[in-house]
Amino acid sequence: MNSFSRSVDLLHRALDVSALRYQVSANNLSCSEVPNYKRTSVNFESELKRAIESEKNPSPFRMQTSDPRHIQSEVPRDYRDVEPRRVTDYTTTSKANGNNVDAEEEAMLILKTQLQYQLLTQMENFQFAQMKIALK
Repeated sequence: MNSFSRSVDLLHRALDVSALRYQVSANNLSCSEVPNYKRTSVNFESELKRAIESEKNPSPFRMQTSDPRHIQSEVPRDYRDVEPRRVTDYTTTSKANGNNVDAEEEAMLILKTQLQYQLLTQMENFQFAQMKIALK
């Protein structure tokens, strides 16, 4: 895969994750007064980083397995297999009603997500502008 298609694919994935993160934060904000509601977040970047690093630096040692049910050693992971994961925080409670959503924090996360989405779209536009220049 060439660097242009990889960059565009990563940007598309980041845009999808930003849209999901926006939905999750908006849901958290709307449920900020619901008793016993627990905040949900989206994890993606750390797993993506781990997958990209495993492609760059594969482990020199690999265990031989004779059955697919055996524990597999660390194999290079394709970044395209990484999916965003919703994680619910059951460990904290910040309100007397059992809810752990801070409305101000969620509003700030929504603004941050919107800015990241705008930045990602600008980066994607730049990638295609560079390709357009190269094709001329």
